[in-house]
Amino acid sequence: MLRKIRLALACVFFTIITLLFLDFTGTLHAWFGWMAKIQFLPALLALNFGVIIALVLLTLLFGRIYCSVICPLGVMQDVIAWFGKKSKKNRYSYSPAKSLLRYVVLALFVVATVAGIGSVTALLAPYSSFGRIANNLFAPIWQAGNNLLAYFAERADSYMFYSTEVWIKSVPVFVIAAVTFIIIAILAWRGGRTYCNTICPVGTVLGFLAKYSWFKPVIDKSKCGGCTLCEKNCKAACINVAERSIDYSRCVACGDCIGKCRKGAISFTHPAKAEKREAEVVGASDNLKADAGRRAFLAATAVVAGTSILKAQEDKVDGGLAAIEDKKVPKRTTPIVPPGAVGLRNLTQHCTGCQLCVSVCPNGVLRPSSDLMRLMQPESSYERGYCRPECTKCSDVCPAGAIKPISVEDKSSTQIGHAVWVKENCIVVSDGVSCGNCARHCPVGAIKMVNIDPQDKKSLRIPVVNEERCIGCGACENLCPSRPFSAIYVEGHEVHKTI
Repeated sequence: MLRKIRLALACVFFTIITLLFLDFTGTLHAWFGWMAKIQFLPALLALNFGVIIALVLLTLLFGRIYCSVICPLGVMQDVIAWFGKKSKKNRYSYSPAKSLLRYVVLALFVVATVAGIGSVTALLAPYSSFGRIANNLFAPIWQAGNNLLAYFAERADSYMFYSTEVWIKSVPVFVIAAVTFIIIAILAWRGGRTYCNTICPVGTVLGFLAKYSWFKPVIDKSKCGGCTLCEKNCKAACINVAERSIDYSRCVACGDCIGKCRKGAISFTHPAKAEKREAEVVGASDNLKADAGRRAFLAATAVVAGTSILKAQEDKVDGGLAAIEDKKVPKRTTPIVPPGAVGLRNLTQHCTGCQLCVSVCPNGVLRPSSDLMRLMQPESSYERGYCRPECTKCSDVCPAGAIKPISVEDKSSTQIGHAVWVKENCIVVSDGVSCGNCARHCPVGAIKMVNIDPQDKKSLRIPVVNEERCIGCGACENLCPSRPFSAIYVEGHEVHKTI
């Protein structure tokens, strides 16, 4: 029964957390966004002490339940391992703990996190790894399926679905996500929870606590016949039947061993109670040595009772039938990070690179960074849209405190960068045509059009940016008709300002 409850909860958590990354409408976050915020590392970086204490107490009580129920990467490995078991049953065997490797990886992770090297944190953190996989590999498939439904719905005069653009936000990050998925899939297919018990820093920390958990699977030596079924079905490779022992630092409390034991020799209980019960059985057998028939009867009764317990341009200007070039990303001296991030330093120190904010950005503004020091952390770019002043979705969903909650009013007065005009790119100068798109669409009125020749009121007009008023939303850059580079672009600020 306990195993079935664990499986049901794991399926619920895995399904909903995966949908959080796939739901481009942001609807689910209003109801289930808390599931992202109870992930161990995001809660730790957000200094969410309530969640941290709850997870620690949960581990001290039941062992690594977090790894087998709450962590989406752990559940994904279980799904892959389940398919692996279909091809070959009883595939696992006990292996000694790789303690040196586990603690070296943990030390590297802690040093990198404290030093603000976000790329290492993003690569090793389990929740971030799953987010990277879901956002880059699962989301395009989900969106393509949505677009197919939208195609049929349109022909049935229904507006139940609408099309969304499917695109790769960052090629390097897509490659990293694919490689991560392949490595984890191979390890899970062949060895179950190998990744969790050798590489995952969260698994190492919780494993240390799990050694002292109150309830845990315990082997009753008086009942165990040494058949090794539990060992061969333990995806954590932590059961040593020869010594009748379990390495609780690696056990993920999945309950598979309990279900596989034919003699009911394994139960989820407090070790002291199991030892007391075992001592009582041994004492009783000593007192009954002379009566072999009676002893056999008691042993048979114990087996029956035990087995009954428990059974994842060409033209530069858009006009006529001219082919329009895609915009290229300008070279920015300072990257742009979303409002609520406070600045580059705060984002770098707290972001786990899970890409949940990237998934929910409705305007295609956020995408994973390709910079080595900030690898996979979000940054803004305005080739596909601009950061609308009324949108706060990224700050609403961030579980790690890297993008702090921000109101619409505060966002409209937060300066994340400022616009810079590039004269040689402007079609007013290069093509001699009138424009004014940037000024017309600036939501804060930070751009004013002035005559090229101040003495000639009929001369063409060019933009002038009021840097003190500009908030860096990128509407000017996005809507500029110049190709392939906009004539006006946003330069980021290391520390955001309030205007």
